[in-house]
Amino acid sequence: MPQSIAIDGPAGAGKSTLGKALAEQLGFVYVDTGALYRAVGYYVWNKRGDKYTEDDVVADLQEIEIEQQLIDGHTEIYLNGLDISKDIRDEKISMVASRVSGFKEVRRFLLGLQRKLAEKSDVVMDGRDIGTVVLPNADIKIFLTASCEVRATRRKSQLEEAGKNATYDEVLQTLKERDHNDSNRQIAPLKSANDAHFFDNSEKSFEEALQELYELVREG
Repeated sequence: MPQSIAIDGPAGAGKSTLGKALAEQLGFVYVDTGALYRAVGYYVWNKRGDKYTEDDVVADLQEIEIEQQLIDGHTEIYLNGLDISKDIRDEKISMVASRVSGFKEVRRFLLGLQRKLAEKSDVVMDGRDIGTVVLPNADIKIFLTASCEVRATRRKSQLEEAGKNATYDEVLQTLKERDHNDSNRQIAPLKSANDAHFFDNSEKSFEEALQELYELVREG
Protein backbone atom coordinates (compact mmCIF):
# COMPACT_ATOMS: atom_id res chain seq x y z
CA MET A 1 0.00 0.00 0.00
CA PRO A 2 1.29 3.50 -0.80
CA GLN A 3 2.32 5.58 2.20
CA SER A 4 0.86 9.00 2.89
CA ILE A 5 2.01 11.96 4.98
CA ALA A 6 -0.58 14.66 5.70
CA ILE A 7 0.59 18.20 6.50
CA ASP A 8 -2.03 20.72 7.59
CA GLY A 9 -1.69 24.27 8.82
CA PRO A 10 -2.46 27.94 8.16
CA ALA A 11 -1.36 29.94 5.12
CA GLY A 12 2.31 30.90 5.07
CA ALA A 13 3.46 28.37 7.67
CA GLY A 14 5.85 26.74 5.21
CA LYS A 15 3.76 23.73 4.23
CA SER A 16 4.51 23.92 0.52
CA THR A 17 8.22 24.66 0.81
CA LEU A 18 8.86 22.05 3.48
CA GLY A 19 6.41 19.58 1.95
CA LYS A 20 8.22 19.66 -1.39
CA ALA A 21 11.63 19.22 0.21
CA LEU A 22 10.42 16.45 2.49
CA ALA A 23 8.83 14.59 -0.41
CA GLU A 24 12.09 14.86 -2.36
CA GLN A 25 14.10 13.46 0.55
CA LEU A 26 11.71 10.56 0.97
CA GLY A 27 11.27 9.89 -2.75
CA PHE A 28 7.53 10.61 -2.46
CA VAL A 29 5.23 12.60 -4.75
CA TYR A 30 4.37 16.06 -3.43
CA VAL A 31 0.71 17.12 -3.68
CA ASP A 32 -0.10 20.80 -3.05
CA THR A 33 -3.87 20.74 -2.51
CA GLY A 34 -3.92 24.49 -1.92
CA ALA A 35 -2.82 24.91 -5.53
CA LEU A 36 -5.88 22.94 -6.65
CA TYR A 37 -8.19 25.37 -4.85
CA ARG A 38 -6.19 28.27 -6.22
CA ALA A 39 -6.73 26.88 -9.72
CA VAL A 40 -10.49 26.99 -9.16
CA GLY A 41 -10.14 30.49 -7.69
CA TYR A 42 -8.05 31.57 -10.68
CA TYR A 43 -10.74 30.44 -13.10
CA VAL A 44 -13.51 32.14 -11.13
CA TRP A 45 -11.56 35.40 -10.78
CA ASN A 46 -10.73 35.60 -14.47
CA LYS A 47 -14.31 34.87 -15.45
CA ARG A 48 -16.23 36.81 -12.81
CA GLY A 49 -13.85 39.01 -10.81
CA ASP A 50 -15.12 39.36 -7.24
CA LYS A 51 -18.80 39.30 -8.25
CA TYR A 52 -19.89 35.69 -7.89
CA THR A 53 -22.17 33.46 -5.86
CA GLU A 54 -21.76 29.87 -4.74
CA ASP A 55 -24.16 28.82 -7.51
CA ASP A 56 -21.94 30.62 -10.05
CA VAL A 57 -18.89 28.69 -8.89
CA VAL A 58 -20.71 25.36 -8.89
CA ALA A 59 -21.74 26.01 -12.49
CA ASP A 60 -18.13 26.92 -13.38
CA LEU A 61 -16.88 23.53 -12.16
CA GLN A 62 -18.32 21.95 -15.29
CA GLU A 63 -15.86 24.00 -17.33
CA ILE A 64 -12.79 23.22 -15.21
CA GLU A 65 -10.21 20.48 -15.69
CA ILE A 66 -7.22 20.52 -13.34
CA GLU A 67 -4.09 18.42 -13.66
CA GLN A 68 -0.90 18.19 -11.62
CA GLN A 69 2.29 17.23 -13.44
CA LEU A 70 5.72 16.50 -11.98
CA ILE A 71 8.23 18.27 -14.25
CA ASP A 72 11.96 18.34 -13.41
CA GLY A 73 11.16 17.68 -9.77
CA HIS A 74 8.57 20.46 -9.58
CA THR A 75 4.81 20.06 -9.39
CA GLU A 76 3.13 22.17 -12.05
CA ILE A 77 -0.59 23.01 -12.11
CA TYR A 78 -2.51 22.96 -15.38
CA LEU A 79 -5.98 24.44 -15.81
CA ASN A 80 -7.72 23.32 -18.98
CA GLY A 81 -4.33 22.53 -20.49
CA LEU A 82 -2.67 25.84 -19.51
CA ASP A 83 0.23 26.02 -17.04
CA ILE A 84 -0.92 28.46 -14.34
CA SER A 85 1.62 27.49 -11.65
CA LYS A 86 2.95 31.04 -11.22
CA ASP A 87 -0.30 32.90 -11.84
CA ILE A 88 -2.12 31.30 -8.91
CA ARG A 89 0.29 32.74 -6.32
CA ASP A 90 -1.21 36.24 -6.52
CA GLU A 91 -2.77 37.44 -3.25
CA LYS A 92 -6.14 38.18 -4.84
CA ILE A 93 -6.26 34.58 -6.08
CA SER A 94 -5.45 33.44 -2.54
CA MET A 95 -8.52 35.25 -1.23
CA VAL A 96 -10.82 33.81 -3.89
CA ALA A 97 -9.40 30.34 -3.25
CA SER A 98 -10.03 30.74 0.48
CA ARG A 99 -13.65 31.68 -0.18
CA VAL A 100 -14.49 29.01 -2.77
CA SER A 101 -12.82 26.32 -0.64
CA GLY A 102 -15.75 26.74 1.75
CA PHE A 103 -18.22 25.68 -0.94
CA LYS A 104 -19.36 22.09 -0.52
CA GLU A 105 -19.39 21.22 -4.23
CA VAL A 106 -15.90 22.61 -4.78
CA ARG A 107 -14.52 20.43 -2.01
CA ARG A 108 -16.36 17.42 -3.39
CA PHE A 109 -15.03 18.20 -6.87
CA LEU A 110 -11.42 18.15 -5.67
CA LEU A 111 -11.67 15.45 -3.00
CA GLY A 112 -11.75 12.61 -5.49
CA LEU A 113 -8.70 13.95 -7.33
CA GLN A 114 -6.71 14.25 -4.11
CA ARG A 115 -7.52 10.72 -2.95
CA LYS A 116 -6.72 9.20 -6.33
CA LEU A 117 -3.26 10.75 -6.19
CA ALA A 118 -2.68 9.14 -2.78
CA GLU A 119 -3.95 5.76 -3.99
CA LYS A 120 -1.43 5.68 -6.86
CA SER A 121 1.77 6.87 -5.16
CA ASP A 122 3.56 7.51 -1.88
CA VAL A 123 2.63 11.12 -1.18
CA VAL A 124 3.34 14.12 0.98
CA MET A 125 0.10 16.08 0.78
CA ASP A 126 -0.48 19.46 2.37
CA GLY A 127 -3.53 21.62 2.86
CA ARG A 128 -6.07 22.60 5.51
CA ASP A 129 -8.05 19.37 6.03
CA ILE A 130 -5.78 16.58 4.81
CA GLY A 131 -5.43 14.73 8.11
CA THR A 132 -9.04 15.36 9.14
CA VAL A 133 -10.98 14.83 5.89
CA VAL A 134 -8.97 13.99 2.77
CA LEU A 135 -6.64 11.34 4.21
CA PRO A 136 -7.95 10.53 7.69
CA ASN A 137 -5.93 7.29 7.68
CA ALA A 138 -2.64 8.89 6.67
CA ASP A 139 0.43 7.14 8.05
CA ILE A 140 1.82 10.37 9.53
CA LYS A 141 -0.12 13.56 10.28
CA ILE A 142 1.58 16.88 10.98
CA PHE A 143 0.04 20.21 11.93
CA LEU A 144 2.56 22.83 10.85
CA THR A 145 2.17 26.38 12.13
CA ALA A 146 4.02 29.62 12.86
CA SER A 147 3.12 33.01 14.28
CA CYS A 148 1.11 35.30 12.02
CA GLU A 149 3.91 37.88 12.01
CA VAL A 150 6.54 35.36 10.95
CA ARG A 151 4.24 34.01 8.25
CA ALA A 152 3.60 37.50 6.90
CA THR A 153 7.33 38.22 6.66
CA ARG A 154 7.96 34.98 4.82
CA ARG A 155 5.02 35.42 2.47
CA LYS A 156 6.12 38.97 1.61
CA SER A 157 9.57 37.65 0.66
CA GLN A 158 8.00 34.95 -1.50
CA LEU A 159 5.90 37.52 -3.32
CA GLU A 160 8.91 39.77 -3.90
CA GLU A 161 10.90 36.85 -5.30
CA ALA A 162 8.02 36.21 -7.69
CA GLY A 163 8.11 39.87 -8.78
CA LYS A 164 4.86 40.80 -7.01
CA ASN A 165 4.55 43.91 -4.85
CA ALA A 166 2.80 43.93 -1.48
CA THR A 167 3.43 45.73 1.80
CA TYR A 168 3.95 43.83 5.04
CA ASP A 169 0.70 45.26 6.45
CA GLU A 170 -1.26 44.13 3.38
CA VAL A 171 0.15 40.62 3.60
CA LEU A 172 -0.45 40.44 7.35
CA GLN A 173 -4.07 41.55 6.96
CA THR A 174 -4.64 39.03 4.16
CA LEU A 175 -3.24 36.21 6.31
CA LYS A 176 -5.44 37.16 9.25
CA GLU A 177 -8.50 37.17 6.99
CA ARG A 178 -7.53 33.79 5.54
CA ASP A 179 -6.96 32.34 9.00
CA HIS A 180 -10.42 33.50 10.03
CA ASN A 181 -12.08 32.19 6.86
CA ASP A 182 -10.27 28.85 6.94
CA SER A 183 -10.88 28.22 10.65
CA ASN A 184 -14.53 29.30 10.72
CA ARG A 185 -15.99 27.84 7.53
CA GLN A 186 -18.71 25.26 8.11
CA ILE A 187 -17.24 22.64 5.79
CA ALA A 188 -13.87 21.08 6.65
CA PRO A 189 -12.47 23.97 8.70
CA LEU A 190 -8.75 24.29 9.36
CA LYS A 191 -7.89 22.33 12.50
CA SER A 192 -5.40 19.81 13.74
CA ALA A 193 -6.29 16.12 13.62
CA ASN A 194 -6.38 14.55 17.09
CA ASP A 195 -3.47 12.26 16.22
CA ALA A 196 -1.34 14.87 14.43
CA HIS A 197 2.14 15.95 15.49
CA PHE A 198 2.10 19.67 16.34
CA PHE A 199 5.10 21.44 14.77
CA ASP A 200 5.77 25.15 15.37
CA ASN A 201 8.00 26.54 12.63
CA SER A 202 8.27 30.12 13.94
CA GLU A 203 11.87 30.06 15.18
CA LYS A 204 13.41 27.39 12.97
CA SER A 205 15.52 27.80 9.88
CA PHE A 206 14.42 25.92 6.79
CA GLU A 207 17.21 23.39 7.25
CA GLU A 208 16.37 22.81 10.92
CA ALA A 209 12.66 22.38 10.24
CA LEU A 210 13.26 19.99 7.33
CA GLN A 211 15.65 17.82 9.33
CA GLU A 212 13.25 17.62 12.28
CA LEU A 213 10.33 16.74 10.03
CA TYR A 214 12.39 14.08 8.25
CA GLU A 215 13.39 12.53 11.57
CA LEU A 216 9.79 12.65 12.77
CA VAL A 217 8.62 10.76 9.68
CA ARG A 218 11.40 8.20 9.79
CA GLU A 219 10.67 7.45 13.43
CA GLY A 220 7.01 6.94 12.54
